Formats: sequence, C-alpha cells, structure tokens
Amino acid sequence: MKMEITNQKEAPIMKRKEVYFTIDHVGESTPGRNAVAEEIAKKLKTKRVCVVVDSLESIYGIGKSKGYAKVYDSKEAALEFENEYLLKRNGIEKEAPAAPAEDAPAQE
Repeated sequence: MKMEITNQKEAPIMKRKEVYFTIDHVGESTPGRNAVAEEIAKKLKTKRVCVVVDSLESIYGIGKSKGYAKVYDSKEAALEFENEYLLKRNGIEKEAPAAPAEDAPAQE
C-alpha cells in the first residue's frame, strides 16, 4: 500500500488538519480504516487516536482508493468536535466513567 497526501488544509478553529489522500493498492484488497489511519499518523507524525478517517472509496477496476481524513491536535479535540458514529467507526472511545463505589450495605 502506497499512500500519497494530495491536499492538506489547516483548520485551527476546529483544532485539526483536513487531509485528502490517494492509496495505490494494486493486487491487494482495499485497506481498512485502521491501516489507513496508522499510515496517516505515521506520515504526519501524530498518534493514531488523533486520526479520524471520514471517507474511503475504492476506484473501480484500477486498485486505487481516495479518501478524506481529519487529524486532530489531541484525542480530546477529536472527542469534542467529531460525531459519535465516526469516533466509534474509527475505534476512538471516550473513557468510561469510574463505577460508583458501594459503601452502603445492602438492605433486606
């Protein structure tokens, strides 16, 4: 899989970079979101949890795919600005709140 970033825009108000990319995967299956996000994170020198792959479309018959991703400054920024379904699809989860401690004895 060879990835080329075709366009990159800064969006400082949303604390992110918007990245358009093309993937050459001739003779291979279309790469998954996780593999694409890891490759983008490697190219832009950031963490995997800061990358949200928004769209990934295969171009029929030629072994290429085009896509769009958002690279946030931090995981907290991604959680603040991104839709829940995209976060779930990309494997970025909010920390679960701590379970309340049960100090009181059970009543009968």
